[in-house]
Amino acid sequence: MGSINVRSNKLQLDFRYKGVRCREMTTLADTPANRKRVAAVLKRIEAEIHLNQFVYSRHFPNSKRAKMFDAYATQTSIHMNGSKPIIMAEFIEQWLIERKAEWRPSQLRTIEDILKLYLLPRFGEHPIQSITKAEILKFRADLVEGKIFAKTLSSSRINQILSPLRVILNDASERFEFSNPWKSIKPLSVNRKPVHPFTLEEVFKFLKFVRPDFHCYFLVRFFTGMRTGEIDGLQWENVDFNRRQILIRQSWVRNRLGPVKTKTSLREIDMNPLVYESLVKHRKQTNGQDFVFQTSGGKPMNNKNMSYRVWYPTLEIAKIPKRNPYQTRHTAATLWLASGESPEWIARQMGHANTNMLFTVYSRYVPNLTRKDGSAFEAFLNQKLDGDKQ
Repeated sequence: MGSINVRSNKLQLDFRYKGVRCREMTTLADTPANRKRVAAVLKRIEAEIHLNQFVYSRHFPNSKRAKMFDAYATQTSIHMNGSKPIIMAEFIEQWLIERKAEWRPSQLRTIEDILKLYLLPRFGEHPIQSITKAEILKFRADLVEGKIFAKTLSSSRINQILSPLRVILNDASERFEFSNPWKSIKPLSVNRKPVHPFTLEEVFKFLKFVRPDFHCYFLVRFFTGMRTGEIDGLQWENVDFNRRQILIRQSWVRNRLGPVKTKTSLREIDMNPLVYESLVKHRKQTNGQDFVFQTSGGKPMNNKNMSYRVWYPTLEIAKIPKRNPYQTRHTAATLWLASGESPEWIARQMGHANTNMLFTVYSRYVPNLTRKDGSAFEAFLNQKLDGDKQ
């Protein structure tokens, strides 16, 4: 249903046409009589839209949208139900309904945010077949130059924004048989961020200075390689003390418990003695809570809050070079590699599909000698602990 608004004491019509919100000013002052007149016009417009007889320029000949919709009406190469052109916003609405079952909740929210903040404001009112390669490249250039929201974005973020647009155009071009404007557009090159893992000495130094109530949390992060969402969403039912394994079955992302990142993320992580003993002790200190690590209010960890109230202050106190908490995952991988563990075993612990990631990201930490299980790391760790006791 449309509505009548008032701007600068003039009446304005507000309605939707072809999935696009249209707002058109009148020259009529806001009086009861004029409201009746405008209401009658709005009722007639909605009836014509319902009967597919609405011609924008007939009602608003001087409107910019009139020129746009009338031009689009002549483009008959693509039609929905054999009658009207496919407006981008209209197609996206249907596309989301069809595709959202494929995504995790966190992915869906990310895509919806990208559509709302970037793609719909830029392309929402365009017929999908009218979008050109030049317009896509101009949009990308504006993102690079920070002209949208006056904010400079990384190449990685720009690629993330453009990815739904690429998929939408691919799907639409296949469905309605028009030439896809995305052809030959390559993603921006992204320099892989170097990893900054902790040395074993830095790990123990950090654990020495960290708050006691966070000691177990970070010890588990350092020695299991769990992702932030995985450890924050870890529940006691997924800690198998008999088999000494942590079962990764879910992840806490955007304040919601959901599925893990990928199929290979569903895995069992072997607990070394330090992790096992720390979790046994931590379990005795909890009072039947569901989550292994949670706030005083009974909720899973707030990663941002934890980072700035615990992680970074501890690095400063311990005089350890500043780096983000995700380096705990890199630390586990590099320590396993340095101890001579089998890359295949490490890949399974990390939730990687194969060893390619290990050799790509951690190549300089891969030794020549490898083993097949977790025993090498235990020996490596015990040697360090025994040396500290002497």
